[in-house]
Amino acid sequence: MYIFSKYTTYIERYFGKKEYIGVFLVSVGYVFLHAFLLLHGFEYLFLAPIGMAILYLAFFHQDKLLLYLAFLVPFSVPLTYFSAKLPVNLSIPSEPILILLMILLYIKVLIEKGFDKGILLHPVSLAIYFYLSWMLLTSITSEMPLVSFKFLTAKLWFISVFYFLATQLFVRYKNIVRYGMYYTVGLLLIVIYAFSQLAVKGITSQHVASKVVRPFFNDHTDYAAALAMILIFIVGMFFLRRKASVLIKSLYVGMSVFIAVGLIFSYTRAAWLSVLVALGFYVGFRLKVRLRVMFIILGTLIALFFTFRTDILIALERNKQDSHKDFSRHISSITNISTDASNRERLNRWACAIRMFKERPIWGWGPGTYQFQYAPFQKRSEMTIISTRRGDVGNAHSEYLGPLAEQGFLGTFAFVLIIITTMATASRLYFRAKRRKVRLMALILLLSLMTYYVHGIMNNFLDGDKLSALFWGFTAMIVALDVYHTPSLKKK
Repeated sequence: MYIFSKYTTYIERYFGKKEYIGVFLVSVGYVFLHAFLLLHGFEYLFLAPIGMAILYLAFFHQDKLLLYLAFLVPFSVPLTYFSAKLPVNLSIPSEPILILLMILLYIKVLIEKGFDKGILLHPVSLAIYFYLSWMLLTSITSEMPLVSFKFLTAKLWFISVFYFLATQLFVRYKNIVRYGMYYTVGLLLIVIYAFSQLAVKGITSQHVASKVVRPFFNDHTDYAAALAMILIFIVGMFFLRRKASVLIKSLYVGMSVFIAVGLIFSYTRAAWLSVLVALGFYVGFRLKVRLRVMFIILGTLIALFFTFRTDILIALERNKQDSHKDFSRHISSITNISTDASNRERLNRWACAIRMFKERPIWGWGPGTYQFQYAPFQKRSEMTIISTRRGDVGNAHSEYLGPLAEQGFLGTFAFVLIIITTMATASRLYFRAKRRKVRLMALILLLSLMTYYVHGIMNNFLDGDKLSALFWGFTAMIVALDVYHTPSLKKK
């Protein structure tokens, strides 16, 4: 004991109080252990401190961990990037953190025997319950139950954390801004990385643009969808913070320009179109056009399309312009369904989804099963140079037709119901909330989500963390604004 006391006194003299001695000894032990394991070929012990820090934040500072998670999501890399033979494919580090936070959320709810009723009983939340419940039922009836339950489980941790847990983060208004800014900073670093790759491989090459964001994003389409949402958010922040300093406003302008350039050089036509539609809705809101009127106009346009679909398709087939590095010709290729392989393959996938729906209109084939089941529904005349007979190269390329094939009519209806309730909530906040920052933030978030609602017609990315963090996070922000930041509306 005397010897131990002697060395303890010596350490205290140089390293401070007794409570720091344990930290010092553990640190020294970690260094020696790491060195020993490195010599024997084990290289991953350096992750231990990071894991311990994440555990500490998860238990004691979930608000900070959620914000850090928003920053980390753009950097997440699929586990199969490190080893293609792995049976599971999680995004590292985001999805393990999501799983941990989901488990802790459920434990907390069980211990405290409840959750905020304002959130639980909100119309958007009720729509989400229906969405998840129907997904559970169709997982039971699925053609591939294991695939469907894995798909459902992933949806659970995205929605549990990015929506339900996030609403508690957004009780404080400034966290709404922080969450969006943390994601923006992370995404900006990916844009810098993409530009550096384009500079080396050719900045005017569309085919290169689809690869330069790997391994962080799957390809240029989900990258562009995130850019479109964040572009609206950052531009909106410039107008929202009208009393901010010149430096802050200049920062917003710089980020907006940088993201806009990144969006242009993503060569993603669906993302460009989604921003234009969002701007159209902005004009409608500024003219005080009610949401129901906008829906009527949109419904009329859709009805006209189906009424004159034969004439429209004949006109589109006359366009022979393929995707091209020249922007004007690339934009022109949007309506080319005659020779453009990307457009024709998308039509092939949509046609397969509709045929799958017609065969199983009620229960569908099961959540997440489209990519394994669509091959027999292809027609030779509709296949392209990028089609495969096995049909194993992707999903339905639509956030609306995918659920239609996998979960029947009610699957698509459930997703559309979430969109309708979210839009209705944001619209009511914009027209009726008394506080300017609440009104404008609701509009900014709705327009950001609008880009994905439109983009979702042509692609689907909500089975991954990149867009789920924005889609469910921004939806949670709108609900939090309604529940926690507009008390005057609750009295009416």
